[in-house]
Amino acid sequence: MSARPAARVVCLDRDGRVLLLHWYDRVARADVWEPPGGGIDPGETALDAARRELAEETGLPGSAVLDRHVEVARDYWWEGVRYVKDESFYLARFAEARPVVTAGGLTEGERAAYLGYTWTGELPAQGLEPPGLAEVVRRLTDPAAR
Repeated sequence: MSARPAARVVCLDRDGRVLLLHWYDRVARADVWEPPGGGIDPGETALDAARRELAEETGLPGSAVLDRHVEVARDYWWEGVRYVKDESFYLARFAEARPVVTAGGLTEGERAAYLGYTWTGELPAQGLEPPGLAEVVRRLTDPAAR
């Protein structure tokens, strides 16, 4: 079991669509859709990690990540490893519709699992991580819900 701290970014485009990265877990033989993000490096804050991960995984500017987050309890499996931890989910907004994503900064392991991305107005019913992402988006965008 792994508990490495991590941060993720809920990206919203001009029309309120959510950016989801599409991954394939070879061990579970399952598609996974999730917001960009990843581990927090030693000496790095969660906000710094969110900004770095956004730039690495999408090519979008890390400066778009706002200093607004919610903590999300996670319990999931990825490539045979169980992860149980809290993750900070940050918000980033983009003025254009469906900004182009370029996943040039992925690690070798990430490149092997990466299938692409989508900007979507409807979250998928299957393979969504975290499953309660709609509530996370609501909490990040509704000041009364935080």
